[in-house]
Amino acid sequence: MRALIVVVLATASLAAQFPPPTLSDQTTPVSAHVHVIRGFPNIAIVVGDQGTLVVDTGLGPSNGAVIAKAAARLSKGKKLYLTTTHFHPEHAAGEGGFPKDTILIRSNAQQQEMAAQGAEMLRLFRGLSPDYAKLLDGVTDLRRPDETFDTEKKVDLGGGVTARVLWLGAAHTRGDQVVLVDPDRTMVTGDIVQNKVVPAVAGEGGSFSSWLTVLDKLDAMKPLHVVPDHSAPGDGSLVAEERAFLSDMRARALALKQQGLSADDAAERLKEVLRSVYPQWAANADWPNVNSVTGFTRRVYTESSGR
Repeated sequence: MRALIVVVLATASLAAQFPPPTLSDQTTPVSAHVHVIRGFPNIAIVVGDQGTLVVDTGLGPSNGAVIAKAAARLSKGKKLYLTTTHFHPEHAAGEGGFPKDTILIRSNAQQQEMAAQGAEMLRLFRGLSPDYAKLLDGVTDLRRPDETFDTEKKVDLGGGVTARVLWLGAAHTRGDQVVLVDPDRTMVTGDIVQNKVVPAVAGEGGSFSSWLTVLDKLDAMKPLHVVPDHSAPGDGSLVAEERAFLSDMRARALALKQQGLSADDAAERLKEVLRSVYPQWAANADWPNVNSVTGFTRRVYTESSGR
């Protein structure tokens, strides 16, 4: 848990750079059956003839209620499903705003992580800012899912629309999920694939090594559209772009460690790499990327030491 606390407290110092945590109900189509609400985080709404699946909840029940209203407006059928890309509060702590008959789906890996760390994460997020505390007021626990799975759950939404909810291994967290929507070939990727965002393993989550393995699996699925959670949607090339960036920056960090540089000194070198080799990443307003290089480098150093 100590590592988890360190990551969240580091995030607190950057909280002012994140988008406002209050979401709107304005939706934009990204493919024939998938709509997105842009915000902190992005919310995906998948619509079939008989049912609708919402991916992620927003921070707190009031955001969840806004998302549920948007989903009801788009829905063609009566069934409402909900899943969460991972257990962090802006992705999972809004479920109380959804109708009581909403069918909540979550992988066993994510549920175990939520049971072990969810309450502490809620407490920590309430301390990040007064806005976060207000949105999470009264949220002390999150309900258990109605349906669980090990590696894959297929949700038939009717009209030929199927959402495959997948757990492929640890990355940002141990319980990261993605959703692949057919026939659109739209993938909702959570934190696993972002659009030019420096990746971060959260506390006791996965590792950059396991993250690369997950990215290989996602790339093999050949998505046409990608919906990240903290950056702009894009096409399927985001998967390979993320893998190339992570592999390159990780290799550079390990080389600097071999040269005897401290993690913080290496991070300063890598910030210059980000600015010169990856200028679009450095300039990306969706996330405090330059500052995030420090956490990235420290994590690479820790993993290479086996701790």
